[in-house]
Amino acid sequence: MKLNCDLGESFGAWTMGMDQAVMPLIDMANVACGFHASDPLTMFDTVRLAKQYNVEIGAHPAYPDLVGFGRRSMKCTKEELESLIWYQIGALEGVCRANGTQVTYVKPHGALNNDMMNDLGLLSTVMQATKAYGGLKLMIPISRSYPEHLKMAEQLGLSLVLEAFADRAYTDEGLLVPRSEPESVYHQSAEIVGQALSFARDGGVYSRTGKWLDLPAASLCIHGDNDSSLQAAREIKDALSSLK
Repeated sequence: MKLNCDLGESFGAWTMGMDQAVMPLIDMANVACGFHASDPLTMFDTVRLAKQYNVEIGAHPAYPDLVGFGRRSMKCTKEELESLIWYQIGALEGVCRANGTQVTYVKPHGALNNDMMNDLGLLSTVMQATKAYGGLKLMIPISRSYPEHLKMAEQLGLSLVLEAFADRAYTDEGLLVPRSEPESVYHQSAEIVGQALSFARDGGVYSRTGKWLDLPAASLCIHGDNDSSLQAAREIKDALSSLK
C-alpha cells in the first residue's frame, strides 16, 4: 500500500502544508500545477524535495480556480478539459525534466476529481487526456464502481492507480461522504490508523452504516497540513510497516 499526499500547494508568499515534514513519509507526491495552487518556484522546490526522498511525482491538475482552490465545479468542453490537463502536466514535466526526474502519473484535484467520479463521460475525457499525453498512470478514488472504471481504462490501454482515504467516511456505495455532512472526516488518530490498516490488510472498509465494502486500493491518501494530520501520517506509516 503506497502512501500519497497532495503537496506543493503554496502560492507566492502564502504557505500551505508542511511539505518538508511529510515528504519523507510518503511514496507518491501529487504536485499542484498552478491552476488551483502553486507557482513555478513552488513547483521547483517540491520537485527537488521529492527527488531528494526518492518519491514518485504526479501531476495534480485542477479547474482554473485559484480563488476557490479548485473546489468549485466548472463547465468545460471536452477540448477545454483536455487542454487544461495537458497544460498543467506539461508545466510540471518541464520542471521535472530540468531537475533530472519525471512525472509518472496524474491525480485530478478537488472539484474536477469529484465531478469525474460522478460523470462517466467526464471520467472518459480525463482518461483519454492522460493516455494521449503518453506513458502516465491515472490515480482515481476507488468506489464500488471500480470494475467498470478498470474496464474503461483497459480499453484505452491506460493504467489506473486506485486510491482510498484513511480519514474519510464512506457511503454504502463506496463513495466519500461529502464534507458538508457531519462526521464525514475523521480526526482521531486511532480511527484513521484503523481505517488505513483495514484497507491495507483486509482490502476494504466499513461504510458509515456498517456495511462492508470490498475496495482493493493500491494507494492511500494522507494529509500533512497541520500537526495532528502529520502525526496521523507518521502513525499510519509505522502501522503499515508492521504488516510487512
